[in-house]
Amino acid sequence: MLDANLKAQLKAYLEKVTQPFEIVASLDNGAKSTELKTLLEEIASMSDKITLRTDGDDARTPSFSLNRIDGNISLRFAGIPMGHEFTSLVLALLQVGGHPSKLGQEVIEQISNLQGKMHFETYFSLSCQNCPDVVQALNLMAVLNPNISHVAIDGALFQDEVEERQVMSVPMVFLNGEMFAQGRMDVEEILAKVDTGSVEREAAKMNEKDPFEVLVIGGGPAGAAASIYSARKGIRTGVAAERFGGQVLDTMSIENFISVKETEGPKLVRAMEEHVRDYDIDVMNLQTASRLIPAAEEGGLHTVEFESGASLKAKTVIISTGARWREMNVPGEQEYRTRGVAYCPHCDGPLYKGKDVAVIGGGNSGVEAAIDLAGLVKHVTLLEFADTLRADEVLQRKLKSLPNVTVIKSAMTTEVIGDGSKVTGLIYQDRTTEESHTINLDGIFVQIGLLPNTEWLKDTVALSKHGEIEIDARCATNIPGIFAAGDVTTVPYKQIVIAMGEGSKASLSAFDHLIRS
Repeated sequence: MLDANLKAQLKAYLEKVTQPFEIVASLDNGAKSTELKTLLEEIASMSDKITLRTDGDDARTPSFSLNRIDGNISLRFAGIPMGHEFTSLVLALLQVGGHPSKLGQEVIEQISNLQGKMHFETYFSLSCQNCPDVVQALNLMAVLNPNISHVAIDGALFQDEVEERQVMSVPMVFLNGEMFAQGRMDVEEILAKVDTGSVEREAAKMNEKDPFEVLVIGGGPAGAAASIYSARKGIRTGVAAERFGGQVLDTMSIENFISVKETEGPKLVRAMEEHVRDYDIDVMNLQTASRLIPAAEEGGLHTVEFESGASLKAKTVIISTGARWREMNVPGEQEYRTRGVAYCPHCDGPLYKGKDVAVIGGGNSGVEAAIDLAGLVKHVTLLEFADTLRADEVLQRKLKSLPNVTVIKSAMTTEVIGDGSKVTGLIYQDRTTEESHTINLDGIFVQIGLLPNTEWLKDTVALSKHGEIEIDARCATNIPGIFAAGDVTTVPYKQIVIAMGEGSKASLSAFDHLIRS
């Protein structure tokens, strides 16, 4: 089940286990149960503190729980946690075995003090790069608080549940049987939803902070680079981000980040955050900016207000709020979002195995999505608004070689249709003949580019007709002391490496502004 290299690494990790625990497997006669049993036997053989039992009676098979001998922990995997979830399994083994987490003491106490029974169920897919963050967060909460239980469920293995509960996008989390959340979340985000009052407490703390010399809004590649460059100058630096990492967290494969042959978005974000936290930088996560109030006079303090009710002041501000997936903005899209309308083919593709789907968009992202999905689903229909595809020629050749892909050009999607609970198809207009056509579908993957996160900046900094922040060669906006960097700006070519360079440049420009002021 595990190759020699993986076994050696896992055995080294399991040497950190300090408390005995048992793995209790619930199995049937199927091939997947046999596969899971082999994996669990290999794990148990690596540590004398781990005992394996195969007499579990959970209704979901194959599945297994991790139970501390002298504790009260309810943590279960339904399925075989390999792929992206193998790290979740390793962390769960360590944490149930007594190895401490890297969470701050304040967060650990917040989890431990949560009251009331909370039973979480998370549906994931093994190809989803966002799912492990949710699974690992809820597993850790179950380890730290006996009132919390968690089961992580591989949607591809439990299709009946997926259909019954209409799980059409992962990660999807249920709390005590009711829909709780969908999409990537970390511990702080989950706590903000279950711990009433935490948002207000954090806002009150932020309101008491002294003014920053450089305040970075946004925690993607541009924001991370800007904050590091500022901190290295020895000036008081803060970062307020809606979610640290931004769009990179949703990026599956990165192969053009110079000096790193291949990596994944979440892995790169973890490295960025570790680098940022190596410096004396005040990181404030889960903070969505709502208003910018420029200084009344040059040399004064700028103010940034947040949806949480907090506000921060700074001598200079670097805006790096990035961009988000562009939506089709047609009837039915919002109604069926996460119920057939999806934006991440890597995450949600396995849920549509054997079904008919559409991809909207003929650029690199759309064609790559269609190629990936073709290996999972029954049939892919790719719709492109223009009369030609915009993807690289090598991708187009690969797409044309696939027998279960249909490409429709000059197609304008006009409506998403469904039965009230899930997507059943879409309507598009042929832009050449102006005739309308209906396609019966189970899922729609939207891949039509990005939209800058600048709604909160209207009537302050100058924006282009596309909503991007207009900047000069030094990343300066039209307002002295306010700079911008990355995908949120007019800089061409939205790439991670370019965003990092622009963030560094914005920081150096802000420092230059400070010393000249």
